[in-house]
Amino acid sequence: MSVLVVLIGCDAARSQGRGTATPTASARSAAVAPKPKSPAVAAGSSEHSITVGGKKRTFRLYRPAKLSMSKPVPLVVMLHGAFGDGRQAEMAYGWNAMADRQGFVVAYPDGLLRTWVVSDDCCGPGAHDGVNDVAFIDAMVTTVSDALPVDPARIYATGMSNGGMLAYRLACETTRFAAIGVVAGKLLGQCPSPRPISVIHVHGTGDDVVPYDGRPGKMNNGGEGLIPVKIDGGPVPDQIDRWRKIARCAAAQTRTTGEVTTSTAHCPDGRDVELITVAGAGHQWPGGASQPAVERLLGLPPPSKAVDATDSIWRFFSAHPRKG
Repeated sequence: MSVLVVLIGCDAARSQGRGTATPTASARSAAVAPKPKSPAVAAGSSEHSITVGGKKRTFRLYRPAKLSMSKPVPLVVMLHGAFGDGRQAEMAYGWNAMADRQGFVVAYPDGLLRTWVVSDDCCGPGAHDGVNDVAFIDAMVTTVSDALPVDPARIYATGMSNGGMLAYRLACETTRFAAIGVVAGKLLGQCPSPRPISVIHVHGTGDDVVPYDGRPGKMNNGGEGLIPVKIDGGPVPDQIDRWRKIARCAAAQTRTTGEVTTSTAHCPDGRDVELITVAGAGHQWPGGASQPAVERLLGLPPPSKAVDATDSIWRFFSAHPRKG
């Protein structure tokens, strides 16, 4: 399992032909705010399960104790890295504290065998077993929205590494999300006709697991064997340029402060596509807590403190509700 441990960042398969979700959510995608409802989820962290494609799928949900349920609230879906899980993501990246301060709900889904399927060749055994993680996340959002007054115009997905890859798949294959935030991930597999969407991507130039310049990462095995990991897709800036073309963005504006370069392109209908590049940073969640034992074991640097990825992503999300 050492291949997959590294993809956690220290702490989809395409929908067609990979099973179905129960319930489906396509009819719930319109950005019309729901009527307030009595919450069916207790405040704090709670554990939940649903059945998708005949498989039991699990997730954690965090509802801030002081968050009013009398009006629609945002939902952030936080997708862990490979070999992580929802509990690990809840502890590692500071999203609960951000939810307490800013007023939103956070869902932490669990990948089967601690991985997410994002292409035919990545990542983990599910890539060859027909696992449909896009369908799972879609069904989970429906379940959460049935239990809490989630604002369909303010549903967001963010992820680390393999989880960030799944966030891109959600942007490719669904219309549920107002924006996505990716840390140390990239788009894998085919994505022929995605809709325009706001994207924020945070990546270190020193990442040797999902390299910024598009080279195969050190854990890449070409998608072969029992634990397939094939990470390709070209340089990160080239992928960002594609999302800017999809959203018909204007030329990007770039600023550099110390180790951090931020390139933001403004697009029609209030969308933006932003790339935050952290010079020298490795395969970590910037601003996260250091874990020295794991870092020594896996040969990873501590997380960069040059930028707080959670703060940057939430600021971006909060400014980008879905339009239309």
